[in-house]
Amino acid sequence: MKRNFVEPENDEDNKDEKPKGDLRRKQLNFGFSYMIFGLIGIWLFQQFILSPLMIRNMEIPYSEFKNKIAAGEIIEVTISEDQITGLMKNTDDSSADAKDVAFSTIPVPNGDPTLVEELEAAGVNYSNSKPASAMGNFLLAYLFPLLLIGAVWYFAYKKMAKGGMGGLGGSMMGVGKSKANEVKPEEIGVTYEDVGGADEAIEELTEIIQFLKSPEQFSGLGGRIPKGVLLVGPPGTGKTLLAKATAGEASVSFFETSGSEFVEMFVGVGAARVRDLFEQARKTAPAIIFIDEIDAIGQSRGGTMRFGGNDEREQTLNQLLTEIDGFSTEVGKPVIIMAATNRPEILDPALLRAGRFDRQVTVSAPDLVGRQQILKIHSKAVKLAPDFDLERAARMTPGFTGADLANVINEAALLAARRNAESVTMHDFEAAIERVIAGPEKKSRIMNEQERTAVAYHESGHALIAALVPHADPVAKVSIVPRGRGALGYTMQMPLEDRYLLTSEELKDRIAVMLGGRAAEKVVFNEISTGASDDIKRATDLARRMVMEFGMSEKLGTVRYASEQYQFLDMGNSGSAASPETLKLIDEEVQLLIAEQYQRAQNLLQENRQALERLTKKLLETETVDGAAVKQALEGLKIKEPLAA
Repeated sequence: MKRNFVEPENDEDNKDEKPKGDLRRKQLNFGFSYMIFGLIGIWLFQQFILSPLMIRNMEIPYSEFKNKIAAGEIIEVTISEDQITGLMKNTDDSSADAKDVAFSTIPVPNGDPTLVEELEAAGVNYSNSKPASAMGNFLLAYLFPLLLIGAVWYFAYKKMAKGGMGGLGGSMMGVGKSKANEVKPEEIGVTYEDVGGADEAIEELTEIIQFLKSPEQFSGLGGRIPKGVLLVGPPGTGKTLLAKATAGEASVSFFETSGSEFVEMFVGVGAARVRDLFEQARKTAPAIIFIDEIDAIGQSRGGTMRFGGNDEREQTLNQLLTEIDGFSTEVGKPVIIMAATNRPEILDPALLRAGRFDRQVTVSAPDLVGRQQILKIHSKAVKLAPDFDLERAARMTPGFTGADLANVINEAALLAARRNAESVTMHDFEAAIERVIAGPEKKSRIMNEQERTAVAYHESGHALIAALVPHADPVAKVSIVPRGRGALGYTMQMPLEDRYLLTSEELKDRIAVMLGGRAAEKVVFNEISTGASDDIKRATDLARRMVMEFGMSEKLGTVRYASEQYQFLDMGNSGSAASPETLKLIDEEVQLLIAEQYQRAQNLLQENRQALERLTKKLLETETVDGAAVKQALEGLKIKEPLAA
């Protein structure tokens, strides 16, 4: 049987038809709006620019004009068909230097045959004027402004036809153009060798590089090229660096922008910039589009109450979703979208669904090995001392992100340069850590002897409790030198290893160490001071988390009572939707935890009162001691001087 086959339509033509139709619609809307504004502009030109330039004369009735001729007050006149103008004496001012007044009047309809005779009799100079050209008035008042506005419209229309405009308002001055910074492959200069502490993230992104380099390998088996990769993690963990290194490894163009650069006061500008960004990426494909802080435009649309549904942020997000769905990842010209955020919990679910951001890669704070890699990378340009131990330096910086480590290395180099050293030593690195955490030393802050003694006992209490409880991190340094962030002293602990799970006993030991300074003041002076305010805050926060988040209360059981918190930001809300009775019980459990560990710290210091006195005495002498001095104080040995830098 013979069958008739209909030739399929060209997909590329269908893809282009919609953008062309949208462009024509924009052009018509732009032209109509421009015509309205142009007419308004012409009227304003006539009223406020052209009219003030014309000489305005005082208008008088024709009968008064005739009387003034008879009275000899008219000096000169110019006669035309529809108007008589001239000068007359100023009779209102009797001074000798009174200025003449310009006047105008409308002649009688059929003319006045006796007017010339009266003017000659009164000795008035008169003349006739040619009638004004109607064409000239039209050109000046209407045609010239129209031509000027038309010329501006023509250039704007031509630019819009090239696809570079973002609508009325955003079209002029290129406001609708994307602000993304395009980095050519040869200009990126960053690869995975410049990224440390992110081995797992790099492993997940390696597949993206293979997609960009050889997409045929995957499409040949029917696989679909992924569209988006979302990098999530705390601030400073190197998400932007990782995205740029991915482009460097793949040797493709890199379009770098921020979510805030899409949001403007005018509605529609952000959406126009999104369209322009994707258009640029298509032209230079293969390419990577990187949007940093995407939460600026990608917040959930149902999370907040809004007075209108067409605000700029929502339109920009809708356009981003449309572009991700609509843009084609051709086999030979793939385009990958990468975005970064430290607030993934507030992103719109439509942005995170499969088919848009297909991959979500977590970039967490580096572990011990990762910190060592990062320190090695950032110290390449720094002259380190021969005995500088990178592994020890990594152990001294638990919880530090890549940005923190880079800052510490830089501070260490600056400190070494200030003392005219030839290289950076471990002492410089330790001092840099103290400077970053607690601020610079305040040598000008002079405490009286009573305050200084109280601070010494306070810090000795922290150090001794850390040495006495079984699960605390070892003490590295104790100091009573005031620091820039309000600290009158500090106790530095150095973990032996990274920990990811903590038991209730370990957390209780941490609370005891935090309250060791207040306990020392109570044991020695039998009174307390304001110096423990930050310790109390941190201890209370930890105890409340134990009760409300970790389920470590026997009375409350294994139930979570805390509100949702930000996943990667230290901005959690300790509020709860529990009943008033439960909230009262939570407060009682937190108070009980704090009271138990506070009493425990006092008992330990009472039992080791001699060690407390020995360590405090040494602190008052030298102002700074190391971890070995704490052990020596507990063992009753003579406390040695710390090693010189």
